[in-house]
Amino acid sequence: MSNCSSSGCGGIQSSPNQNDEALAQEKSFTDSLGKIKNKILVMSGKGGVGKSSTSVNLAMALAEMNFKVGIMDVDLHGPDVPRMLGFSGVLGLSPENKLAPFEYSKNLSAVSIESLKPNKDDAIIWRGPLKFAAIKQFISEVNWGELDYLIIDAPPGTGDEPLTIAQTMKDAKAVIVTTPQEVSLADVRKSINFCKTVEMEIVGLIENMSGFACPHCGEDMPLFGTGGGEKTAKAMEINFLGKVPFDQNMVVCGDAGDNFLKMHKDSATAKAFSAIASNLAK
Repeated sequence: MSNCSSSGCGGIQSSPNQNDEALAQEKSFTDSLGKIKNKILVMSGKGGVGKSSTSVNLAMALAEMNFKVGIMDVDLHGPDVPRMLGFSGVLGLSPENKLAPFEYSKNLSAVSIESLKPNKDDAIIWRGPLKFAAIKQFISEVNWGELDYLIIDAPPGTGDEPLTIAQTMKDAKAVIVTTPQEVSLADVRKSINFCKTVEMEIVGLIENMSGFACPHCGEDMPLFGTGGGEKTAKAMEINFLGKVPFDQNMVVCGDAGDNFLKMHKDSATAKAFSAIASNLAK
């Protein structure tokens, strides 16, 4: 946009009130971020690899370790976190006149775009600038309080949402989720290169749906193969956080909004998430 003199074309100017509001929002954004010790962006190269279930169960495992944890669902077009946590309705206001996150437990709270819509089935049809503004408001206008971890559930790929996190939260780190099959690994390599391009530190890679124990004979069945995530992590020189086997009970719990880690704490999958959370905490 060209410069306009005071006697020239009379270009659009921001009013003092608009400038004050923008400054206040930016201060609120910065103040809120300062109360969050660790920002973890959970990414995947493609859909269908269990990224949201990984985000939710990783957050639950950290909360069980007595960390204060928040989940910020920035998958604006396909938010799944509220259903997996059993939330319904819209967010209320805190005494500070900010949005109050849904409280799942004393250590775990969450916010999602779905929690701001009267009708869950309404489609979000937004371009990049609106997504950028919404994600910033999820921080500046939400009363997160003091958090040890903010788990950020992003949509698959390397589009507006993960880019917004990279640009606005300079100390955010990435956890990348993949399945062992090659088509998923090919896409996850793009996510790794995205992080390197935007200079976002990668905490590590999780291989999800890594095998399945037959409920009848107990034999391990590699539904999508196994070991591909670990090999990719080694080849790309990033940490490998662990393998998570497929468990049909996780599907049931996710649909019902139940806590899989508590209901099936002795399962191999629950133990895998606990081990990964311990690795992350280290």
